[in-house]
Amino acid sequence: MKQVATAGLLLVLCLVSVAQEPDTTFKVDVKLVNVFVTVTDEHGAPIASLKKDNFELKEDGHEQKIAVFDKESALPLSIVLAIDTSLSTRKDLPLELASARRFAHAILRPVDALSLYQFSETVSELTSFTSDLKVIDRGIDRIRLGSATALYDALFLGSQALEPRVGRKVMVVITDGGDTMSKVDYQEAVRAAETAEAILYSIIIVPIEASAGRDTGGEHALIQLSADTGGRYFYASSLSQLDEAFHQISDELRTQYLLAYYPSQRLSDSDFRRIHVTVAGLPAESGFRVRHRTGYYTSKSH
Repeated sequence: MKQVATAGLLLVLCLVSVAQEPDTTFKVDVKLVNVFVTVTDEHGAPIASLKKDNFELKEDGHEQKIAVFDKESALPLSIVLAIDTSLSTRKDLPLELASARRFAHAILRPVDALSLYQFSETVSELTSFTSDLKVIDRGIDRIRLGSATALYDALFLGSQALEPRVGRKVMVVITDGGDTMSKVDYQEAVRAAETAEAILYSIIIVPIEASAGRDTGGEHALIQLSADTGGRYFYASSLSQLDEAFHQISDELRTQYLLAYYPSQRLSDSDFRRIHVTVAGLPAESGFRVRHRTGYYTSKSH
């Protein structure tokens, strides 16, 4: 009798263990994945009239059912505005600050919030997330020149600040593209941005004449990271070009789409899941372009 009871207890424990395992797997598999999508025409103008049926979404090559579809104009917007104040930006900084101030005044609504950062040899948060334009203006007035450039640190810390925010999360970086003393590397910055679901817009300040000290490697890193997060990059060498870059960013942020889905298959052992979105129902000659983050990680970086 004692042996029968012991065997029965073991059987019960095994059944409980088996019953618990699917619950754990189920919770991981049904996590809703958000994909923010921008669609533009051949001139770069946003296309804002698309419907859910226009979109097809795949994860690791497998088609997914779109569970949530929304146009983004009503969702809260959290923006990290990070301004390079290293010595190499000395001549352009007054123009950058004037343009950044106009951008903040044009884009922010009461439901939105902006956090202002400056970065040189260190990264400093000048204002926490706020929609109060007077607070933001005072933060811009406190910006001062530094010496070196910790660009990847700024991207990493800005992404960490955005991660717990609700709604759309955007990072706008104004820089000449160099990085001279970050503690984190490019890959760590990329993973932080993708984990936070942050969309990166890079405004790369270039001199009017070619400069022997120009960091094209840093520029290419920003261009790639902007593409990987569904954002965009701009080159600017004048106030009018800065203003135009900010204007185009504002237009895109008002005409994005949200596609969300519950992943139906997890066939790959990879920690990274690749996302691909296509659009149908537009004229072939329209030259439209679809931008979104390239994928997501199933676990957080330590």
